[in-house]
Amino acid sequence: MPVGILIVTHGEIGEELIHTAKSTLGGTLPLKCRALSVSPACDPDQQHDKAQAMLTSINDGSGVLVLTDMYGSTPSNIANSFKQQDDVNIVAGVNLPMFIRVLNYPELNLTEMKEKALSGGHDGIISCSEGN
Repeated sequence: MPVGILIVTHGEIGEELIHTAKSTLGGTLPLKCRALSVSPACDPDQQHDKAQAMLTSINDGSGVLVLTDMYGSTPSNIANSFKQQDDVNIVAGVNLPMFIRVLNYPELNLTEMKEKALSGGHDGIISCSEGN
C-alpha cells in the first residue's frame, strides 16, 4: 500500500503544487494527495480537525507524509501537531522539486519517502547565476 501525502500550507500553495504535479506527470498522481489551505483568518482548531480527517482518508495503512511550507508558522504548527503519530512523518519547506521527487518514488515506505522529500527539496535548490 502506498504512502499518502498531505500538504499543509499558507493559502492555496498546496493545491497549486498538486495541480502543477498532475500536469507535469501527465494528469494523474501515483499517490493519494490532499492539500489543506490555511488562511490568516482560519480557526487553527478547525483546521487541525480538517487535517486529521484528511490524514485518515489518505492513510491506507502505510502512513502519511505531511509536507508543510514554513517551519514555525500556523500551517507548520498544525502539521506538527501530528508528529506523535507513528504513521506520520512531517517535512517543512515544501517546494515543487521535493513534491515531484516524492511522487516519482511511490513504492517507498514512509521513512524512505521522508528522506526522498528531504533530498528532493535540498537538491532542487540551485544557484542559477554565473559561477554557481
